[in-house]
Amino acid sequence: MKLYKQSSLIHKRDNEITSGQNSPYISRTPKPPKTLPRSINYLFKEQRFLFILVGILIGSTFFIFQPTLSRLSPHETAQPFSNSISRHTQHFPSTFGAKIGRVPVEIGRRRLRIVVTGGAGFVGSHLVDKLINRGDEVIVIDNFFTGRKENLVHHLGKPRFELIRHDVVEPILLEVDQIYHLACPASPNEFEILDCVIHKTNVMGTLNMLGLAKRVGAKFLLTSTSEVYGDPLEHPQKETYWGNVNPIGVRSCYDEGKRTAETLTMDYHRGAGVEVRALDPATGKAGLGQLNSDFYHVCIARIFNTYGPRMCLDDGRVVSNFVSQAIRKQPMTIYGDGKQTRSFQYVSDLVEGLVALMESEHVGPFNMGNPGEFTMLELAEVVKEIIDPSATIEFKPNTADDPSKRKPDISKAKELLNWEPKISLRQGLPRMVSDFRNRILNEDEGKGMK
Repeated sequence: MKLYKQSSLIHKRDNEITSGQNSPYISRTPKPPKTLPRSINYLFKEQRFLFILVGILIGSTFFIFQPTLSRLSPHETAQPFSNSISRHTQHFPSTFGAKIGRVPVEIGRRRLRIVVTGGAGFVGSHLVDKLINRGDEVIVIDNFFTGRKENLVHHLGKPRFELIRHDVVEPILLEVDQIYHLACPASPNEFEILDCVIHKTNVMGTLNMLGLAKRVGAKFLLTSTSEVYGDPLEHPQKETYWGNVNPIGVRSCYDEGKRTAETLTMDYHRGAGVEVRALDPATGKAGLGQLNSDFYHVCIARIFNTYGPRMCLDDGRVVSNFVSQAIRKQPMTIYGDGKQTRSFQYVSDLVEGLVALMESEHVGPFNMGNPGEFTMLELAEVVKEIIDPSATIEFKPNTADDPSKRKPDISKAKELLNWEPKISLRQGLPRMVSDFRNRILNEDEGKGMK
């Protein structure tokens, strides 16, 4: 009985299979063979390929005609359009003699992350202005020992600006591309009061910043001083001159401190195998022989007397002393006979020189100053012409170790950095006077309100 049922079930299944094969409703029509890959087929559907071509055409048209538009005169181009272009473009020098238009900032160079130690000071704050205005991110490190927050107040709240209250004699960990090391009190009035602080900043501060530069592979620039030449026996002073310095005098904390900072910088360059300004980050090729790409960059600038807005009103430097005294109707103080000479550069010229050095492939040291030479008596006469012809002069005994003459030889910077100062003393001094007038007026008003 069981065998009969199994055979009947098998017979029934075979009949269903046979009938299914003959049924027109069960069979499926075979798919046609694919002629194109799915991705290409997707592009040609719904005119997608046409839209891609139109987009390429629009983009190409913009980059072809944009340089031409930037060279048009204001009369040929509508003012709103010209303004919108200028806000997003930057001038770049032509190469190989070819004329090029303005290039968008985002294409021309990448944004750098830069540390400026002592960035709340006189020179440092002007350098911060330059770096922020060109589109970089700037971190200022300052302990406000001599720096002033007022010098940076116009940058507070900007997304590309950061201010850290920190003393460089203590290590700090940051990720940066460049380090401008300016931190150090530089006023003659502070040499006797802050002598150990000044020397410690020059030694420990420089060591910490060099260590940071080595750790993260950042470029490092040391701002040294013409004081490394001491009371020079060579005139004008070239970078090859070793100087005539009193190592135990009242000014030695600054003079010898900066000389030590230069020594440390060059020790890192030589002893640590540090390559100096020779590696091109764009090509990865070394400009001074076969150098290791793991090396980092250092350079040294020797700064001569600098003046301009944001100087401390009473810091003991001759230009700020004369200007503040003349504005306050006080006698201008000359130490000694007034025949000692100095050279004075405007702060914006110095900032341009520092940036040029940082962007170059050279170590230095480089003198950075204005070769125009003035005696203290001549400087006093210029100040009288600009501020008050009736201003008087008061003579006092000269200070210890005061250099008798100071004038930079900047032929090296001219040749290798294509840099030289452009603003004369009579052009730059009125700008400083305007800043000092406002601050002294505000200072007097504040005293009157107390």
